[in-house]
Amino acid sequence: MIVQVDNLQNFKLKALQWASSYNWVCYLDSNGFDDPYTKFDTLIAIGSKAQIKASAGSAFGDLQNFRTDNPGWLCGFLGYDLKNEVEKSSSQNLDGLNFPDLYFFAPVHLIIIKGNKAEIISDEPKHVFSCIDEQEPITNGDEPSINLKSRFTKQEYIDAVTAIQKHITRGDIYVTNFCQEFYVEDVHIDPLSVFTQLNRVSPNPFSTFFKWKNNYILGASPERFLAKRGSKLISQPIKGTAKRHDNLEADELVKHELRNHPKELQENVMIVDLVRNDLTKSAKQGTVKTEELFGIHSFRQVHQMISTVVCELRDDLSAIQAIKNTFPMGSMTGAPKISAMQLMEQYERSKRGVYSGAVGYFAPDDDFDFNVVIRSLLYNADNGYLSFHAGSAITYHADAEKEYEECLLKAKAVLEVLGG
Repeated sequence: MIVQVDNLQNFKLKALQWASSYNWVCYLDSNGFDDPYTKFDTLIAIGSKAQIKASAGSAFGDLQNFRTDNPGWLCGFLGYDLKNEVEKSSSQNLDGLNFPDLYFFAPVHLIIIKGNKAEIISDEPKHVFSCIDEQEPITNGDEPSINLKSRFTKQEYIDAVTAIQKHITRGDIYVTNFCQEFYVEDVHIDPLSVFTQLNRVSPNPFSTFFKWKNNYILGASPERFLAKRGSKLISQPIKGTAKRHDNLEADELVKHELRNHPKELQENVMIVDLVRNDLTKSAKQGTVKTEELFGIHSFRQVHQMISTVVCELRDDLSAIQAIKNTFPMGSMTGAPKISAMQLMEQYERSKRGVYSGAVGYFAPDDDFDFNVVIRSLLYNADNGYLSFHAGSAITYHADAEKEYEECLLKAKAVLEVLGG
């Protein structure tokens, strides 16, 4: 069933409001950003016919079996700690969220919005539309002011960066993504209200409201991890961040400086090389190429340097195997990949979990699209634990003070929404 939508924003809000009453929801919103690989503006998956929860060890194989049994639409997430299944590594750090490493569900209802048309895929499409149409928009109440605590003081962070740079000097690694957690315990929030405010303050092309029972991913990610379109794989790593300015001339100057900054170019090209190497594991020979290098893309809060790497998927590999071959994404690990992951396990103080992982979907035609879980709040309503991670790339030339400030810049939208 396809319906004409007159007020798109209002329809999306009412649809999400209705969907959030279910125990299983995946809301993916491109917020009007368009690129050659965007298939729709918004996807809303509601309810569950079947689900899979898995831990690192056999998770990708379990997902492959689940996919075989459920060849239609699937929505879910891959946690960063699936690295322990893919490579020789472990995760021993503190985990306040207790999310699974992998979770997917087959939706009962699906809504796909493109332009001013909404397609409702359901056994009861008229009922779904009626439920959405009858929604009375809820006015967001005032959220309590929440002050997130950090696992690091500023000085501890700087000391850790200095120690990491000694590993770079020794040649253990070239670049790494060092992350810190901001968190609060025993807190109650309205996840739907927080997400709608976050999406208003920081609308990004891979925004996410994901719910299973009392667990939530509230995301404003600008980054695509991996997509499949036909036989083509697309990865778009982000490395390079600059603050937006209200003054147009100053804003253009910042963009120019980002595009020509040696450190930003260095870290971007190193990750592009890593992604290219990852894609060769799945690619037909000679098909890996960089479609865009050092592209500057502007978002509400920041400018980002984004590159696009593509290849043709080998005929003998499944979509899930292609994901496994590139996971975790290079932009969140570093290079060499295994050494960087092992070192960050030593220097970071909390388990990344879903942060640095991916949320997305598989379509009936076996296309898929997964984001990188950054700029995202993770919330366990059962134990009241709220978590937000931020990271930045550490290279030989990195300035620890500036890297700390970059983490705070990336946290700006979330801190604004939480009033902290």
